[in-house]
This record gives sequence, structure tokens and C-alpha cells, in this order.
Amino acid sequence: MTDPAALFAAFEATWPAAARETLGPFTYRDGAGGGSRVSAATLDGEFNASALKTIETRFAKDGRDALFQIRAGEEAFDAELAARGYRLFDPVACLIAPLETFPAASSESGYACWPPVAIQREIWAEGGIGPARLAVMDRVPGPKCALLGRLGDTPAGTGFIAIHEGIAALHALETSVPHRRQGLARAMMALAADWARAQGANSLALQVTRANTAALALYSSLGMQEAGQYHYRTKALSEFQ
Repeated sequence: MTDPAALFAAFEATWPAAARETLGPFTYRDGAGGGSRVSAATLDGEFNASALKTIETRFAKDGRDALFQIRAGEEAFDAELAARGYRLFDPVACLIAPLETFPAASSESGYACWPPVAIQREIWAEGGIGPARLAVMDRVPGPKCALLGRLGDTPAGTGFIAIHEGIAALHALETSVPHRRQGLARAMMALAADWARAQGANSLALQVTRANTAALALYSSLGMQEAGQYHYRTKALSEFQ
């Protein structure tokens, strides 16, 4: 069973915030527009009300809505935020499997490269992954790569993968709209596993929203199992100033 702390450390190392700092029991992150995962604060110590006020003040100083990522085992903190009017959104499952679980990829399925080429950037942009999230990828020191998935001779999908302490974490997996439901995501998981094996990793992990039932079914069919979970809570800047 994977240690959830090691899993979250891998996710953070392979999808890092632009800046982070410790504020009492909290870790405050500035994602520079790169999305909730790199912008949410986390509780890494013992909760207290005065510390919450301090970090809310920091969010306000930066002109941001307050945003927290709540993980399993933080039910008391979650209840406290709910009582204070924080809204819950995006429950996420964290999945992992040993690399031997995945089949070898077909050479026709695509390849790994770095930096990403223009067509990969176009596919990401089509899926809402723009310059700020590409900057997250650039921040990762490595090993890392961008996956290019193909259907026949047509570039049709892309993804980003990087390794931290033996865990290969897959992020930003996107299939171009006209090429969805044709088996490409499954083929790209094999591509990801092949690259990770070549880099000496031992497992492949990713995060998926629980609302994405099709993706959850795919990853389950590949032998991936849940090893962590989280959701977000947020409160508008105007409500806590």
C-alpha cells in the first residue's frame, strides 16, 4: 500500500507551485494562474482559528479568494471550514499502480519528448491547458517528458509525466475532441508506463475528479487503485475581508 504522504509529495514535486511558504500550520501556495492544485493551501500541522485568520489575511493581501485542499483524515478541519461558509468543490481520487501492471506500448501509439512540440501545445490549449499550466511543467527539474499520442498518422493526444522518488506522476492527459473514445487514452497510459520504466520508476500515479466516471472506469480497468483523496473548499475574498 502506497503511503499517501509519499504520493502527495510526488504530485507536488511533479506539478509544483510557483512559490510556497509556511504560515503557522499551513502551507500557502502561489500557483501563478496554474490552477487549483498549485494554488491551494494545505493544513500540515495542528489547526487553530488564529492561524486560519492569518492565512485568510494572506489570501486577501494577494487579492485572492481563500482556497484549501482538504485530504483524508482532515475531517475536523473540513467541518470547521464548512461551518465558516466555505464551499466544497472537485472531489478528487488519487490512483496508483505498479508499473508491471501496465502492458508495453505499441511503437505506433506515439512517443515521449521534451520540450513539447507545437501540436501538443495545441491539444492542451483545446482542453483548457494554457501557458500558466505549461509553466508548471517547465518548473519541474526532471526527469520529465511530454507524451504525444497518435491514431494512425494523426497526432491526437498529449500528456505530461515526471518522476519523484520512484513514483511517475501523470498530469494533463488530453485527447483531441475528434479522437476521443477510440482507445487513445489507454494506449497513452502504456506509453507513460514504458517511459517511466525506462527512467527507473516503480509505479505510475495520477489524479482524477470523481465526476469523471469514464476516466475512473478506464484507470480501474488498468489495475490502478485509490491511495489518497482530497477536495477543495473556497470562500470569496469579499466574504472574509
